[in-house]
Amino acid sequence: MSEYSRHGILEIDGDRATMTFRRRIPYPVEAVWAALTDPAQRGSWFGETTIEPRRGGVIDMLASEPPVPPEVKRMTGRILVWEPPSDSRTAVLEHEWNQQIVEASVVRYELAADGEATILTLTHSGLSPRNAKGFIPGTHAYLDRLEAHLGEEPIPLWSTRYEEVAPAYA
Repeated sequence: MSEYSRHGILEIDGDRATMTFRRRIPYPVEAVWAALTDPAQRGSWFGETTIEPRRGGVIDMLASEPPVPPEVKRMTGRILVWEPPSDSRTAVLEHEWNQQIVEASVVRYELAADGEATILTLTHSGLSPRNAKGFIPGTHAYLDRLEAHLGEEPIPLWSTRYEEVAPAYA
């Protein structure tokens, strides 16, 4: 993987895996932070979201796709790190990921300014290797939707993007 790539990497350590994406997004940290943490913005690219904006707060998300029952795709958790953009133009959001279909895990978004752009490093750790292999193309698809939202472009269908990128992760 190059320093910045559209594709994520999967690292397996025993019975646990970590997915890591490192993307250069051509929008300021504050804009990317808002797209990740503002329920209305997150709703446009991920799905219905409730978030208590603080460490210890609750995050509850219901993805708009894939087309499966809501109880299967609902994710809840506590916010472990809440560091909005500051003068240093960095930010961190980390939260638990509790979902019916996978083991408990943790998602971390780190944002760092790169001129007028943002380096987004997303890690999702604690999944089984099998589940991580299924999640990595889906996470790729959601990040593409995030970028489309930021660029005020049409949001691609998650299922279409998943199918398009899944072969790269086989």
